[in-house]
Amino acid sequence: MRFSIARLGLIFLGSLFLGLGILGIFLPILPTTPFLLLAAVCFARSSKKLYEWLLNNRWFGGYLRNYREGEGIPLKVKIASLALLWMAIVYSTVFVASGFLVRLILVLIAICVTIHILSFKTLRVRKGLEENRRE
Repeated sequence: MRFSIARLGLIFLGSLFLGLGILGIFLPILPTTPFLLLAAVCFARSSKKLYEWLLNNRWFGGYLRNYREGEGIPLKVKIASLALLWMAIVYSTVFVASGFLVRLILVLIAICVTIHILSFKTLRVRKGLEENRRE
C-alpha cells in the first residue's frame, strides 16, 4: 500500500479530530459529533480500514450512524449533555471566570449549544432494538 504525504496528512488530521471528539464526550463545551464527522471524512479519503473501524466502533459509531441516517439523538444523551453543559457553565461562571464579559460569553455559548442540541430530532429506541443495532 502506497503512503503519500496527502494520505498521511489526512490520517493525522483524522486522528486529531478523533481525539478532539473523544475530549468532547467529557467536555461539554467541545462538540463531539462534528469532530467525529471530520475524522470520518479524513479517514474515508485516506484509509478505508480506519473509516470502517470508526463507523463500526461501539463508542463512536452510533454518533456517526445516527447523524448520517438523520435518526436523531437519544433522549438520555440529550439530557446528560445538557446537564453536564450547564453544570460546567455554572461552575465556570461562579468559580473560574472573572469579569462580567467572560461570564456573559460563557452563558451565551451554553445557550447556543443548548439550542443546537435541542434542534436535533429525538431518537426513540425500543427495547431489544438497541442491542440489534450494535451488532
